[in-house]
Amino acid sequence: MTRIVAGSVGGRRLVTPKGETTRPTSERVREALFGSIESQGLLNGATVLDLYCGSGALALEAISRGAASAVLVDASREAVQAARENVAALGVQRVTVVLSSVQRYLANPAGTPSSLVFADPPYAMPQDELSGVLADLVGHGWLAAGGRLLVERSSRSVEPVWPAGVVRHDVRRYGETAVWHGRLTS
Repeated sequence: MTRIVAGSVGGRRLVTPKGETTRPTSERVREALFGSIESQGLLNGATVLDLYCGSGALALEAISRGAASAVLVDASREAVQAARENVAALGVQRVTVVLSSVQRYLANPAGTPSSLVFADPPYAMPQDELSGVLADLVGHGWLAAGGRLLVERSSRSVEPVWPAGVVRHDVRRYGETAVWHGRLTS
């Protein structure tokens, strides 16, 4: 069972994509991750971009805890359907769910840069493909200056190759999961 950990819709259950091999971020990881984000004052009023969103658990947790808005992007119809069901069931506002590959979505210039970006690609995604996604994210203005980029990978993965202007702020490991924190300095 996947549920929202805390905030205005804390405890509410989320549906997960049917017939998919998605790997939802565990409740334990989300609880620790959001504790860290909140302690740094990064959540209230944040604009969130959730790439490879799956059920939308990361962005919806952010909304529940005070983020101002969120855009969720996934190429899987099943994932997008689950995310849209979750948005409707939770009754949250200012959330948009987009059916698109992340690469195609990021190829366009950003309308409004996001202050908080989650990237949770499949663990099997090659490092060079992830590097391209992160470069497009920054190069096309999707991450606001001073914004945070959180990349979830296997704890056995090497550190992501950060695009120019992004520096590693932290890395947190939770069993099989590692979350790399980057910050756009310019």
